[in-house]
Amino acid sequence: MLDKIRNFCIIAHIDHGKSTLADRFLELTRTVEDRKMRNQLLDQMDLEQERGITIKLQPVQMDYDGYKLNLIDTPGHVDFSYEVSRSLAAVEGAILLVDAAQGVQAQTVANLYLAIEQGLEIIPVLNKIDLPSADVEKVSQEIIDLIGCKKEDIFACSAKTGEGVEAILQQVIKKVPGPKQEIDKDLRALIFDSYYDEFKGVVAYLRVFEGTVQKNDSVKFFATNTDTEMLEAGVLKPQLKSTGCLKAGEIGYIITGLKEIEKCRVGDTITLKKSHVQPLAGYKDVKPMVYAGIFCEEGSDYNDLREAINKLKLNDASLMFEPENSPVLGFGFRCGFLGLLHLEIFTERLRREFNLEIVITTPSVAYRVHQKAGTKIDTDIKKEQKVDSSTFIMKNPNEFPDPAIVDYIEEPIMAVDILCPKEYIGNVMPLVQESRGDYLTTEYIGADRVIIHYHIPLAIVIVDFYDKLKSVSSGFASMNYELLKYQRADLVKMDILVAEKPVEAFSTIIYRDSAFNTGKKIVQALKETIPKQQFVIKLQASIGGKVIAAERINALRKDVTAKLYGGDHSRKQKLLNKQKKGKKKMMEMGVGKVKIPQESFIAVMKR
Repeated sequence: MLDKIRNFCIIAHIDHGKSTLADRFLELTRTVEDRKMRNQLLDQMDLEQERGITIKLQPVQMDYDGYKLNLIDTPGHVDFSYEVSRSLAAVEGAILLVDAAQGVQAQTVANLYLAIEQGLEIIPVLNKIDLPSADVEKVSQEIIDLIGCKKEDIFACSAKTGEGVEAILQQVIKKVPGPKQEIDKDLRALIFDSYYDEFKGVVAYLRVFEGTVQKNDSVKFFATNTDTEMLEAGVLKPQLKSTGCLKAGEIGYIITGLKEIEKCRVGDTITLKKSHVQPLAGYKDVKPMVYAGIFCEEGSDYNDLREAINKLKLNDASLMFEPENSPVLGFGFRCGFLGLLHLEIFTERLRREFNLEIVITTPSVAYRVHQKAGTKIDTDIKKEQKVDSSTFIMKNPNEFPDPAIVDYIEEPIMAVDILCPKEYIGNVMPLVQESRGDYLTTEYIGADRVIIHYHIPLAIVIVDFYDKLKSVSSGFASMNYELLKYQRADLVKMDILVAEKPVEAFSTIIYRDSAFNTGKKIVQALKETIPKQQFVIKLQASIGGKVIAAERINALRKDVTAKLYGGDHSRKQKLLNKQKKGKKKMMEMGVGKVKIPQESFIAVMKR
């Protein structure tokens, strides 16, 4: 039976047609009825449908030509690369999809390397050959240069029209090896994704590597040492379809009935309660790149926020979070993300799926602070965050210590690969120089595409570097990045004051030599997004109590002369003077509270 199973996934750069190709597979194999079919069927979240991107991996089983084909559709954006790595650990083969019009892109290369590390069988496929701008010969040569295959090994298709799709499925059956014969051993299965259902409890997606798991089996989770009885087991079609059991080599789901979310972890191994086996290797620990505070607008929503984050953590294994208390914002959580898009999607899900009104602090990266000899940093940082006795990791700008006791600060540096047509090299290089980047090497893919390797600070990469890169390259450039090292930097903490009151959510750590420009951008962004009040609102950026940039939002002015219909000008002046005295009296009583809209937080986040 195992020789009739094929486990594979689709990997590609964002918007190269992964989900559309998956749709054609589902139609061709009759997995979904025609009346239920729609575009991007495996993208089941509203956000995925709206943005046209895949955020979550999604498994599905298809029956074709006597074979069971287990497909996992994966995201393409760099912020969701952890979803891709988890998918690759559950399969034996991967379809490497490349847009015939755009060619090889940065995430194409990054995802390919992940697949090669797992030892998977790679099937190169050219998509969108029906487009007038498609250049099959040129892009085929790029793929040959990239993976060293022969031209006849590359399959061409149009996922939109269905041309060439059946040949790809035939190639999957032919080239992807079947799973190993491990049915007679004790159960060992790897959890690669999970989610919480109000009625069923925790539902886990898993790949069974050894043995068999059946309904009503007593199973245990290695990482949390939790025992539970299986309520249901089955496959995804793509909806849950109960089969009663899952055998070695199969991909499916189990309903655990667990109501305690933290007892089921992605990467954990499941085995039978009385078995004595070693756990599977699992996954590498993910390292968050961007940190932001998430707080409730209303303090009474704290418990709801905690429960919501726990449920999203079950569905988003790359999310890291810990409780945080702010004197201004109250109780909340300091969350770690893989990038700004990851943060944006997460906060949008909190609002939509759990109806929470939240405040997001300005995103920051994790800095290493080294203290001077003989001094002590007064901080509540947990012990596990410390690097050594004289160093700690600073994830929050409000943890910035007294400069008098700081020896130096190190920032994270990323290894950045920028892929673009060679004619845009002259535009990309000045941008990277402005962004404090260090040039390393250039390598060619094909005749007219290059990969330029740089070292760039993460604090620069996460703000608006990608948007600027797209602008200077007319949209043709793409990039991939990963953490390389920590490097010394001259940094200061900048506070933002709104109506002369510091707003903790806007505090940020910046380079000393660019403090004025950054402060000016932030106060200008606030001026455009904060609505006028009955009083003048001062917007100030300050470092150590010294204001370095400022703007003003003028007060709303009621037209008190509107009721006048003529007469001497002194009547008009009398009313204006009366209004002026009222404004002055109001200022003497103190300014009111300024409610900052969500658009302001987003504007500051993106500068």
